[in-house]
Amino acid sequence: MKFGTFPIDQSAGLILAHAVVTPSRRLKKGYQLTAEDIRTLKEEAVPEVMGAILEVGDVQEDNAAQRLAACVAGPGCSITAPFTGRCNLISEHAGILTLNESAIHRANTVDEAITLATLEQFERVSAGQTIATAKIIPFSCREKDLSGIEEHARAVAPVLRVHPFSAKKVVLISTVLPETKPSVLDKSKSVLEARLGDCQNELAEETRCNHAVSNLTASISGALKDGAELVLIFGASAITDRADVIPAAIEAAGGAVDHLGMPVDPGNLLLLGHHGDVPVIGLPGCARSPKLNGFDWVLERLLADVPVNRDHIMSMGVGGLLKEIPTRPQPREKETVDTAEPKIGAVILAAGQSRRMGPANKLLEDLDGKPMVRHVADAVLASGFERTLVVTGHDAARVEKALSSLPVSFAQNDDFASGLSASLKVGIKQALQTSPNLDAVIVCLGDMPRITADHLKALKDAFDPSQDHRIVVPTHLGKRGNPVIWGRDFFDDIMGLKGDVGARSLIGQYEDSVIEVPLDTDAIFLDIDTPAALAAERDT
Repeated sequence: MKFGTFPIDQSAGLILAHAVVTPSRRLKKGYQLTAEDIRTLKEEAVPEVMGAILEVGDVQEDNAAQRLAACVAGPGCSITAPFTGRCNLISEHAGILTLNESAIHRANTVDEAITLATLEQFERVSAGQTIATAKIIPFSCREKDLSGIEEHARAVAPVLRVHPFSAKKVVLISTVLPETKPSVLDKSKSVLEARLGDCQNELAEETRCNHAVSNLTASISGALKDGAELVLIFGASAITDRADVIPAAIEAAGGAVDHLGMPVDPGNLLLLGHHGDVPVIGLPGCARSPKLNGFDWVLERLLADVPVNRDHIMSMGVGGLLKEIPTRPQPREKETVDTAEPKIGAVILAAGQSRRMGPANKLLEDLDGKPMVRHVADAVLASGFERTLVVTGHDAARVEKALSSLPVSFAQNDDFASGLSASLKVGIKQALQTSPNLDAVIVCLGDMPRITADHLKALKDAFDPSQDHRIVVPTHLGKRGNPVIWGRDFFDDIMGLKGDVGARSLIGQYEDSVIEVPLDTDAIFLDIDTPAALAAERDT
C-alpha cells in the first residue's frame, strides 16, 4: 500500500484518508475514487488528494476484516457484515466464552495493521452479545500476513468458542447446626436459584441435614442415587481442613476432593470435588450473597460443560481480588455524601475461669507491670470507641478492682461456666441498653494484651455499612484473628448462639459483609492460656 498525497491524475483507485468537499459533492473518508470521481474533481480544480493506493498483495480492509473474523470464529459464534475495516463476532447463545489466547496474541503481533480484540477468557455472555472485533487499521493489510494467521487459526481451531449453558439436575444440600436460622438457609437458596437462572438452569431440589459426616454422607449418596448432575453443599460452618465435615462426607460417599481453597477473594473457602462424572462443590460462605465471588466462576463453567479442575482453580489468582481489602486506614471520600461517624461500642470479655492457667486468674496476672486485662482495657479506651463495657463472671470482684480507675462499665454474667456465648450475649444486651443507638460493637478478648490502640483504630476505620463492610476482621499473613467488629444487623444472630462458641462461627454465613484489615502483627492470634505461655511472653 502506498500512502501519501497524490496528484489528481494519479489517484485512480485511491482510498481517501480525509473527506473531500467540493461545490457539487462530499466524498467521505474511506471512499475509493473512481474514474468519474477523478474527472469531476479535476473540473472543480482539486489538484491533489491524500489517501492510500492498494498494491499487488494487499487485501482491502473490509475483505481482510471478514477473513480475520471468519478464521477465528468457532462454534457458537456468528459474524456481522464488515464496515470500515471492522467485523464483529457475536455470541449465538448464552454461555461461556473460551479463547485460544496464544493464537489471538499471535494474530495481533503479525502486523500493526491487523488487530483482534476479545472479551475475557471464561466470560459469561448472552445471546447476541459482541464477543470480539476484527479491525484492520486503514486501509489494508498484506495477503501474506493474513493468510499466515488463517493457516495458524485452522491448525489450532477453534480460536473463539461459546459453550452454551445446558440444563442440569442441580441439587443443593444445606447442613444445619442448632443455632442455624431457617431464614439464612431460605435466603441462601433463593440467591442460588437466581444464580442458576442467570445460567438458564433451575434448582431441582434442596435437602437439609445435620452438620455431621454421617448425615451429610447419606444426603450426598441420596442425591447421586436420584440422578443429580451437580451437587452443591452449603455448610453450616466454614470448611477449615480436608478432614472437616464436608470433605470427609464427600469421600465417605465414594467421591474425591480435588482441591480445597481458591485464590479468589471472596471465595477462598470453596471446595472442588467429584463423584464419578458429577461435580460436588462445597460452597464458600460468600455464595450466600448475590455479589460476584469465586463460586460464580466455577458454577458458570460447570453449567456450560467447561471442565474445572485443580489446575484451573489455582490459575484464577490473577484478577481474583474481587473485593476491597484496605492495607491501611485511609480517609473516606465524603465530598458527595455527608455521613455521620458510626457509633461503635466496645465489649471486653473477662468472665472466663482460665482453667488452663491453674489456680491463678490469667486476666489478673502481671505483665509489664500491670494486669493482663488492663492492657486490653487501656488499648480500647485509647481507640475512641463510644463506650467500653467489661463482662465479668469468674473472680468478678477482683477483675473490677483491677479496672476500677478506668472509665468502663461492668456487666455480670452469672452463667459464665456455660461458655463464651453467654458472656457475648450479656455484653451485647447490656451495650444496647446503655447505648441504644450503637451501629456496631467490637468484641475484645481480655487475654490479648498485645493488641494496641493503633490496631483497634485500623479496624474501627474500616467499618463502613454504606460499603457493606459490616463485619471487620483483622488478618496477618492471610490468617484471620481477633478482635472483630460486628454491625448491629448481626446482633440477633449473636443472641441466638449457644455453648462455648463465639460470634466467629457466624462469619461464614455472612462473608459478603466481611472486610479484612491486614495488620503487621501476630498479636491478633495471641491469647495467653497457660503458665508456660505467660512465662514466654514475659521473656519477650
